[in-house]
Amino acid sequence: MQFRHLMKLNLAGLMLSVVFSVSVQAAVDASAKKADVKAVVADKVVEKNSAEKIVNTVCAACHTPDGNSVITLNPKLAGQHPEYLEKQLTEFKSGKRANAVMSGMASTLSDDDIKSLAAYFSSKKLTLGQAKTNGAGSLGEKIYRGGIAATNVPACAACHGATGAGLPKQFPRMGGQHADYVQAQLKNFRTGERTNAPMMMAIATKMTDAEMAAVADYIQGLR
Repeated sequence: MQFRHLMKLNLAGLMLSVVFSVSVQAAVDASAKKADVKAVVADKVVEKNSAEKIVNTVCAACHTPDGNSVITLNPKLAGQHPEYLEKQLTEFKSGKRANAVMSGMASTLSDDDIKSLAAYFSSKKLTLGQAKTNGAGSLGEKIYRGGIAATNVPACAACHGATGAGLPKQFPRMGGQHADYVQAQLKNFRTGERTNAPMMMAIATKMTDAEMAAVADYIQGLR
C-alpha cells in the first residue's frame, strides 16, 4: 500500500512537471511571437521615418512632400508604380538614365533607400490635372488612343492603358502627369538625351513637336 501511494505521488508530480514545462514553453513562444511582431512594426516605423526624412531633405524641393510637384517640368511621383520609381532611381544612380541633378541625388541612396522612397511616393494620392485644349476629339486624344498611322506611331493606350494607369513592372502611370514634363521627355527620347527606354526612343523619332505637345496636353487631363 505504501509503495502504491508513493507511485501515485511520483506520477502526480511528474504530471505537474510536464504541465508546468508546457506552460512555460507556451509562454516563451507567445513572448517570442510578440517580440517578432514588435520587431516588424519597429522596422516599418523606421523605414517610414527614413523615407520621410529623405523626402523632406532631398526630394520635396522639386517634387513636394506628397509627390505632386508644382513645377511642371518636374514629374508628379504620387501614385506612380513603385517598380517604375525604383527602376528610374536605380538607373539615375548607375548613370543609365542621364540627368545631372537626379544622378547626384540618387548617388547617395542605398538600395533600401530607393525601395523605401518608391513605396512612399506610390502610396500618395495623385492630384489630377486638366488638358488645356486637347479634350475629346482632339489631336492629342487621337494620338493617345489610335496612334499616327501615317508614320507608324502606335497608340499610347496600348502600353499605358485607356485611363493612363499603366502596367506595374512594365509601363508607368501617365494619366494626370504634367504636360510640360511629358513633352520634355518625348523630346529627350527623340534627341537621344534619354536612352533608358528604347521603345520610346523609336516612337519619339517619328513624332513632330506639334504631335508631342498635343498628346502631352491630353495626358495631363487623362483620368
